[in-house]
Amino acid sequence: MPGDRNIGVAVDFSVSSKFALKWALDNLADKGDRVVVIHVNQNKAPESGQSQLWEQSGSPLIPLSEFRVSNLSKLYDLNPDAETLDLLDTASRQKELEVIAKVYWGDAREKLCDAVEELKLDSLVMGSRGLGQLKRVFLGSVSNYVISTANCPVTVVKEPGFKP
Repeated sequence: MPGDRNIGVAVDFSVSSKFALKWALDNLADKGDRVVVIHVNQNKAPESGQSQLWEQSGSPLIPLSEFRVSNLSKLYDLNPDAETLDLLDTASRQKELEVIAKVYWGDAREKLCDAVEELKLDSLVMGSRGLGQLKRVFLGSVSNYVISTANCPVTVVKEPGFKP
């Protein structure tokens, strides 16, 4: 039911993840929904007193109002770009969305599935890197893993002009 959903969007600030974010905001999010921007950093957590805790459970929830804070990259190793921030600002105002972010450290496949459970997501939207069949075999596909493992509907959004 619109207005009471938790919609997760996996964002790594690549072109495909920004397209997935835009798609989720335009086509899925409704007035009053909560949109959780999930970023998985494959580096170790920033050195701080909380780093051991954060490596297991991820960062605290970060409200949209704090996304533009200059020490965000130092605290969470997160560098949102202007385009992403504008998309989120506009959607939160126009659709009255609650927008928050959560940063995890580790393997994206596992951490996205952890986020689904921890944040009680009703759905997850993610972009497609567009790996060819050979690369997918060797590198694995984050989206294939999440689709088969997550306990909620997962939508994989491909960029316009995508060619496998």
